[in-house]
Amino acid sequence: MIGAELLSSASLLLGWLIYLPVLLWAIGRAPWVELFSDSRRQHLLFGTVFALFLLWLVRRDFDTGVSYHFIGMTAVTLLLDWPLAIVGGLVAQLGLVMLGRQDLVAVGVNGALLILLPVLITECVAILVERAQPRNPFVYIFCSGFFAAALSALFCLTLSLTLLWYDGLFAMPEWLEDFIGYLWLLIFPEAFINGMVVSALVVFCPEWLETFNRTRYLSAPWKDDDPKS
Repeated sequence: MIGAELLSSASLLLGWLIYLPVLLWAIGRAPWVELFSDSRRQHLLFGTVFALFLLWLVRRDFDTGVSYHFIGMTAVTLLLDWPLAIVGGLVAQLGLVMLGRQDLVAVGVNGALLILLPVLITECVAILVERAQPRNPFVYIFCSGFFAAALSALFCLTLSLTLLWYDGLFAMPEWLEDFIGYLWLLIFPEAFINGMVVSALVVFCPEWLETFNRTRYLSAPWKDDDPKS
């Protein structure tokens, strides 16, 4: 998460120009009728937003104005689908703003980097997995869960550093050339947290996952039907 003092006015404006239209699109695409008529989905949405808010509170704040926390949007996207995931991320952001843990003017940039980008990557990976029509649920867990979360963390970190470098208001560390070695220390925990959440949901509550095809993954046999010759 990036503080507003480290971003130029052009970057702040660009963040809002990217974040706000997608947010309005997600609000228009969200299944509000089904949500208001199903108390289970309401509880699931509120619980997910609260868990995401608590996850973002557990972070490391640096004196330079940059904060590090786990993203968690991969599991949220698989759980709620992308429209409600974006809306839920906004609610969690507003909670941080109310507590003074995030700058209001930087909500657009941080929302684009920490919400829209992970949701986009997770949705693209989930679509590719669904097109492959796998019958083994472990393909869903590792590709849509672990791999998508790792890829999201990689892109978020890379683009955030690129933005800070481009604006020139953040003193880049001298060890930046060794940053690739530190990436694994950040990517693996992100992939592990999201992957474990998705694994638990697949095992115990697969009906909660909006992107999980229960008919194919849980009803079809895992082995080929054709006998081996």
